[in-house]
Amino acid sequence: MTETAIKLAVRNRYAQAAQGNCCGGTSCCETGIAAEDLSLHIPSLGCGTPVDAAELQPGEVVLDLGSGRGLDAFRAAQRVGTGGRVVGVDMTPEMVWRAREDARRLGFAQVEFRLAEIEALPLADASVDVVISNCVINLVPDKARAFAEAYRVLRPGGRLVVSDIVRTRPRKTAATTDLKRWAACVEGAEEESSYLERIRRAGFTRVEIMGRGQGENGLRRSAHRVFGLASLTVRAHKPGRELA
Repeated sequence: MTETAIKLAVRNRYAQAAQGNCCGGTSCCETGIAAEDLSLHIPSLGCGTPVDAAELQPGEVVLDLGSGRGLDAFRAAQRVGTGGRVVGVDMTPEMVWRAREDARRLGFAQVEFRLAEIEALPLADASVDVVISNCVINLVPDKARAFAEAYRVLRPGGRLVVSDIVRTRPRKTAATTDLKRWAACVEGAEEESSYLERIRRAGFTRVEIMGRGQGENGLRRSAHRVFGLASLTVRAHKPGRELA
């Protein structure tokens, strides 16, 4: 199972989701549920609320990894205000197109969406204050690279806040080559301890768990029972410059 095959499977799955035709039902990831923000009228395929945990401040620059239809990006824009800026990055053209259309419809001039992979971000070093992500990094084959890129674009003292799917227990069987299960947020999920260690190895400090879930925030209880999956929200910081 190559990285290219994984990315193609994930991209195809979310291309269907962008058209409102995912998995024959409401959910794109088998572990998630597509809810709708009633104020923005945009579907969400996330597993947590990283925008809330990020404690965004007016004027900050925010990057949303795997921004999808843009719901978290728009929520972030409401918090940083017109003096702030939000950039969403997603590898699915259909998602980026829909997000751009929604940004115009909703009047979010301070939000932009770029087509790219989060392992190769189209942003300069130390250019954002906060990086958020919602149920995306579990889908990425090279998670270490994704966290390294998030660290690179953050300014010193900046923070990373991610909600994601992790395993609460070791795999019962060896990893499979089932691309459908990878695109469904199952096969690529790591054990919680390994996931947190990846964040630390990228250089982040003050890594703290902001919330866990086994059935709320979009995670199906059956996924926890069968696969040992749960949602996890983590906040971490890039060390700041030492005072002279």
